[in-house]
Amino acid sequence: MVKLEARPEASKFMSIASPLLALAITVVIGTILFVALGKDPMRGLQVFFIEPVKSLYVLSELAMKATPLLLIALGLSVCFRSNVWNIGAEGQFIVGAIFASGVAMQAGPDTGRWIVVPVLLAGVLGGMVWAGIVALLRDRFNASEILVSLMMVYIADMVLSYLVYGPWKDPAGYNFPQTITFLKSTQVPRLFDGSRVNLGLPIALVLVAVFWVLLFRTYAGFQLQVGGLAPAAARYAGFSSRRALWMALLLSGGMAGLAGALEAAGPLGQLTPHVPAGYGFAAIIVAFVGRLHPVGIVFSAVLMSMFYIGGELAQSRLGLPKSLTGVFQGLLLFTLLACDTLIHYRIRWKAAQPQAAKPTAPAITPTPAATTVTTGKGA
Repeated sequence: MVKLEARPEASKFMSIASPLLALAITVVIGTILFVALGKDPMRGLQVFFIEPVKSLYVLSELAMKATPLLLIALGLSVCFRSNVWNIGAEGQFIVGAIFASGVAMQAGPDTGRWIVVPVLLAGVLGGMVWAGIVALLRDRFNASEILVSLMMVYIADMVLSYLVYGPWKDPAGYNFPQTITFLKSTQVPRLFDGSRVNLGLPIALVLVAVFWVLLFRTYAGFQLQVGGLAPAAARYAGFSSRRALWMALLLSGGMAGLAGALEAAGPLGQLTPHVPAGYGFAAIIVAFVGRLHPVGIVFSAVLMSMFYIGGELAQSRLGLPKSLTGVFQGLLLFTLLACDTLIHYRIRWKAAQPQAAKPTAPAITPTPAATTVTTGKGA
């Protein structure tokens, strides 16, 4: 018989091993899934885990997809550590791309490369504005940041559609819903010729170090986490829970907006309805698989980008739907949540005890009724 027994304290070993165990279970379930779909499971696993690291070109594509996931997940890790549940990073990503595109379209033939900086800053500002609305509603009206941030994703998507189908549509774009192609001076510089990896990758790696210092080596990071996790204790210590709320959401929104700016002014080079690629939702999984730690998020972002590339390859080479990417992402999340149970509980195998036989009541032998003889004196 299997029994979960509470640990006296959280297991540090399982907190590290849990993501690895979740990945192994995901691979096993994925193998079963490929067999059920009538595909060679070894070929399927090769497409997801070998092909994305097989050549330098594919590695560059892996880095390009990992960059927005890494940036968004860094911001979300601050939110989640502060007990602020920002689920709408996808909307902040979209608005960041919109703001960045608005600045990029103002460039002229004589504009220098310096405009890349305002383009990226505009993306950061857009994400912060969108997250700031969530912070305002939570702060003033105690609205759930989960519902508000999630619903604002759809508002951002509608704003994007209005712009690319309406006032920002390229008049020479054959009626396609897209803006003009941004000028070369506004596009984020690439690191290597023949590769789409751009300046966003080193920016993301620098920000990993910045967020590590912020969370674990600064008094502000300590205030941020205490203010979110224990508001009463924070007030007693003189910390502001409101400040923690605003700082966490603005940081998270700014990082998502920066990722959107890098996407629009980087590989896309214009604003289209295909800007929302699901990075904002996938980054939630990245943050938790990376244990809300900046260094761990680097590895989980690479793993999640492998799922993206593997899904694209599975579509073209195996004839499977691209939605298989989402299936693997969901499997990883659910198995991680299940394996995280082992951090606070241990599995005990307990042999079933044979039930003792119930004692039987002793048989009662009926005794003959006593016969009372009445003797009369005159008998």
